[in-house]
Amino acid sequence: MTHLPAPFDHASAQAPPGAEAVWATARDGVRLRLAHLASGPRGTILMVPGRTEYVEKYGHVAADFARHGLGMVSIDLRGQGLADRLLDDPMIGHVGRFSDYQNDMAALVDFAAARDMPRPWFLIGHSMGGAIGLRAVMDGLDVRAAVFSAPMWGIAMPPVLRPVSWSLGWLAHQGGLNRWVTPGTTRDSYVRVCDPADNFLTSDPAMLMRMRAQLDAQPGMDLGGPSVPWLYRALRECEELRRDACPPVPTMTFLPEREEIVCAAAIREMTARWGDGVLVEVPGGKHETMMETADRQALFLSRCLDLFAAAGNPNGDVGTGAAPLNVRSGSA
Repeated sequence: MTHLPAPFDHASAQAPPGAEAVWATARDGVRLRLAHLASGPRGTILMVPGRTEYVEKYGHVAADFARHGLGMVSIDLRGQGLADRLLDDPMIGHVGRFSDYQNDMAALVDFAAARDMPRPWFLIGHSMGGAIGLRAVMDGLDVRAAVFSAPMWGIAMPPVLRPVSWSLGWLAHQGGLNRWVTPGTTRDSYVRVCDPADNFLTSDPAMLMRMRAQLDAQPGMDLGGPSVPWLYRALRECEELRRDACPPVPTMTFLPEREEIVCAAAIREMTARWGDGVLVEVPGGKHETMMETADRQALFLSRCLDLFAAAGNPNGDVGTGAAPLNVRSGSA
């Protein structure tokens, strides 16, 4: 498989030396950007980003795991990053069908295989990537364990708005009203307009400014709110996952205490019925644990390494190298 080089901003990504990105075409013809962020002899992480995200954002995460012998590949999902945008207005997030994201997952797997990335393979899915990743695992993705960071298995909204969202979403879905932006969002990039000291993503202002620097360094990656049809399709996928999902591999799910973007109740409900899953509640954390304060990032790294060692290496020699923190965890 031949991949042509794609832009990758090393300075803002802070990934290990040798990180690179390439162009790939999904099986339905959409151009994607894939990244080989790190290599490691003890296995490989398939990093599935959240909505609006891009491969540079996880460069420092890849560097953390690389210090413990784990590599990482990631992707600009369709409609975001430098992948093809699906509407004439590139600032509106959109997807034709939520299942189309599985074409992107197939491209990521093919890329990892073409690079002969060391096994065992593991999955990390953040936010929307948690829904996409869970679906892939349910469809037989060949990973030993899966980690979900504030997964989008439900969308946070006031109860009074839920029936309105369904009815408005169905209307837009049926009518192809793709230029309707989901109420409560705008065409502006949230990272650009939010207060670094008071936002939904992270309690570390420096991390928020780092995200802005990544957008500045790579023009064309800004993305605003999703279309109303996207919302309807996402809500349907969340409903199906809540009803049917039971992952066949060990899982660990991180739920920030101050989560305001995805539905915490849905996360607790689903993980409570999974026999081989652990729920880690992150004290004081906001939506993006991997972009949070240093202690919360260390918590994420430590717990992931423990899971990957247990699931992928019977000798448990991956090791954590990060001091475990006092965290509420369990199956419910």
